[in-house]
Amino acid sequence: MSLRGWRLLPACWLVLMFLAGAGGTPAGNWQVVLAAGDDAQPVFDNAVAAMAAWLEARGVPAADIHRLSASPAQVRDAVEPATLDNVLSSIAELPVRPGDRCLVFLTSHGEHGEGLWLARSRTALHPAALARALAQGCGAAPTVVIVSGCYSGGFAHGEMTRSNRVIMTAARADRPSFGCQAERTYTFFDQCLLATLPKSATWRTVFAGTKKCVSRMERVRGERPSDPQAYFGRAADLKMLF
Repeated sequence: MSLRGWRLLPACWLVLMFLAGAGGTPAGNWQVVLAAGDDAQPVFDNAVAAMAAWLEARGVPAADIHRLSASPAQVRDAVEPATLDNVLSSIAELPVRPGDRCLVFLTSHGEHGEGLWLARSRTALHPAALARALAQGCGAAPTVVIVSGCYSGGFAHGEMTRSNRVIMTAARADRPSFGCQAERTYTFFDQCLLATLPKSATWRTVFAGTKKCVSRMERVRGERPSDPQAYFGRAADLKMLF
């Protein structure tokens, strides 16, 4: 089967349901924010939906998964508009209690030197603004941040880096990432991330497997390497614990 024709989510469900029944109870809850920042292509909402399904299959309560979208069709019930204010406030107001963990997954187009594009606000989310929201909402709790977009490597440096954080990005700060075509289900990075998560025991293995998968896809297409970036804080809890 070609890479273009691969459809991850249906294939994953059997694996996810099996794993959900086999796992134990995590120590503390995961407080989660998932945001698709642009609706020009369906790939971003597809990735958020798949991530939400994976988390719920692993035992994360739906009430602890806060979803945002740029798509008017997606904004209903518990899905909020992915405006800059809503994304930042959803993170800053996470009800993190002692023992809880944070997971933030943001996927969209990226702007060179600016951050992650949020179409509803017609502006980009900058790493400094995200860092402030994380400090307010997650504080010292173990925190995983995944930023998927072109030029997203800036989110793995500077103010974003704290000892309690794991950060993964889809590309270097000066490189694009790939796979935003309307006919695709996911971007390259999101497809590889979603495929690697069920097979990984730690966040280091998630990143290593995702980066290897992305590199393979880019070689097949003859693309310049996007070179996904990561930061692993020395005090971060690197185990998955789902």
